Amino acid sequence: RGAEWSSGPKRWFHEENLVMCAVDLFVAGSETTSTTLRWGFLYMAKYPEVQGKVECHEEIDRVNGQSRQPSLADRADMPYTDAVLHEVQRIGNIVPLSLHRTAMCMLSLFQGTEIIPNLTSVMFDKSEWETPDTFNPQHFLDKEGKFVKRTAFIPFGAGKRVCLGENLAKMELFLFFTSLLQRFSFSFPAGVMPSMEYSLGVTLNPAPYEICAVPRQPEHH
Repeated sequence: RGAEWSSGPKRWFHEENLVMCAVDLFVAGSETTSTTLRWGFLYMAKYPEVQGKVECHEEIDRVNGQSRQPSLADRADMPYTDAVLHEVQRIGNIVPLSLHRTAMCMLSLFQGTEIIPNLTSVMFDKSEWETPDTFNPQHFLDKEGKFVKRTAFIPFGAGKRVCLGENLAKMELFLFFTSLLQRFSFSFPAGVMPSMEYSLGVTLNPAPYEICAVPRQPEHH
């Protein structure tokens, strides 16, 4: 069937393309999601006041309690948690440069010119973010505490070549993040100072760190 799909003029989608798209979704998606979660728990431990509001006071306990498993349907009722996740992705900046593109026709560039979008320049743009160098979930909340989508938030790229796994990654991040915060409090071991150092590999990873995941006390009715 792959030969049939690729036959004829201008047939770009074929079996090999399908396989590689599936590989990108599961392999690339797994690494980037796990790295984002590592940044997320690091920031939760560094900013316990944010963790407390996400975890205890405002949303997860109110929407889910500590017994019902979070679902995607809960996302609309958890704007602060959603804002925290978006801010982790913004400041974690795990993919500083997007994949390169090639100019296929003559524009103001020569044909064949490779273009590498600099996502970092947008995610930390002082004209777009009130406090670009500070972890601040309020970047994604309006005055009424409702979630606001920002046009400068582009960790998955933009346009026709946006990351294929964007929707899958957003679902995974929300479910993993809320499920773990529902059951654990994250903090640094006694005497350990938080470090936001990073190492550059396939993605921008936080340097190895020690963290305590303490089970939360069960609800009392």
